[in-house]
Amino acid sequence: MNKWLHQLTNTRTIAFSFLIIILSGTLLLTLPAASVSGQPTSFPDALFTAVSATCVTGLSVQNTGLYWSLFGQIVILFMIQIGGLGFMTFMGMLSIFLKRKISLTERKILMQSAGNMRLSGMVRLVKHIVQSTLLFELFGSLLLSIRFIPQFGLLKGIYYSVFHSVSAFCNAGFDLMGASSSLTAYESDWLVNITIMLLIICGGLGFLVWTEISIKKWHFAEYSLHAKIVLLTTAVLLLTGTIGYLIFEWNGSMAGYPLPKRILSSLFMSVTTRTAGFNTLDLSALSNAGLILSLILMFIGGSPGSTAGGIKTTTIAVIILTVIHLSKGNENVTVMKKRLDHSTIRQAAAIMLVYLTGILLSCMAICFIESDSLGSILFEIVSAIGTVGLSQGITAGLCDISKFILILLMYGGRIGALSLLMVFRERAKEAPLRRPTEKILIG
Repeated sequence: MNKWLHQLTNTRTIAFSFLIIILSGTLLLTLPAASVSGQPTSFPDALFTAVSATCVTGLSVQNTGLYWSLFGQIVILFMIQIGGLGFMTFMGMLSIFLKRKISLTERKILMQSAGNMRLSGMVRLVKHIVQSTLLFELFGSLLLSIRFIPQFGLLKGIYYSVFHSVSAFCNAGFDLMGASSSLTAYESDWLVNITIMLLIICGGLGFLVWTEISIKKWHFAEYSLHAKIVLLTTAVLLLTGTIGYLIFEWNGSMAGYPLPKRILSSLFMSVTTRTAGFNTLDLSALSNAGLILSLILMFIGGSPGSTAGGIKTTTIAVIILTVIHLSKGNENVTVMKKRLDHSTIRQAAAIMLVYLTGILLSCMAICFIESDSLGSILFEIVSAIGTVGLSQGITAGLCDISKFILILLMYGGRIGALSLLMVFRERAKEAPLRRPTEKILIG
């Protein structure tokens, strides 16, 4: 045990930092003051909610607006905010505020936590992350207050605006709409829809990309390859997703809608399935084709170094580019006059395999335990590992074992499924020699 503690790598530090927030939030949510009824919440339900909030997922076993008291909701809000920023980023900002010098080890952890590729400029990046987050959330709160203050009154309207703005930017998907299913009551409201979508997209692009946008503005040619791939892949996914929902749900869940409402609903679904968790359509009414499209978008998720989950836009882009180049007989994968490093390609393939394995094994286990349909269970599992939070309404009815499986998926999806495996294994030393190579048949 002592040997394992001495080998506390950056990945383990990040993983344990999330555990600290989860356990602290769980204890607070079990308090009688956290529920409207004044009764203590069971540990499994409190743990599930704490994991869902800290891992910015949004799956709920209790209705957030009806079950949790103001104290409980504020606890959830703080976990969403810290989970979205990352605990190490939050602690880094606290160190800066207290004017405490950040050590080299702490800078390395911050670099990995923020998804940065360079050690230099970490203090500046942390400041930019926190400032950008507060700016986006404030802007979203102001726009939402235009709708919520007249509807709920001044204080409640402001509180609702702040809560949903933070939840949207952090791609969490928690809402306070009570009996309404997420934002279905606002399915025709362009102000609420566009505001939530902009917050989700901004939160899902990644802080590094926003740093480049703020510095290089509209000079796209000067962007790094990472930023170019993130922006182009995001645009393609948003466009194809919108068109896909428009076609698949035309005579399905959107039957009878006027054309502007169909376009708005399709665009919102294309955005929210990328790990946000809000919905304006009845998810149980989705067509089979729409359900498959949702699974694909949830699986891909957002971008590295962001508040979003999933395998990430860059991972799917690298895999697709690799397949294209291999089909042409090319050994090297080049994009925009740059050659991708082979370690990046191997990592992308490993991430894809780990996520697919986790989904399949979890699906078999929960299908064995529960009596729900395969489609609903698969939807729930992909939503959990992609930290999306969308559900077809089966979360609350799952047994504790199934909930624990989802907890592991949400936790792994937030810190990274590959990182979760690295937490529980020791780094093996490679032999100081090159082994002879030999080919095998594949495919």
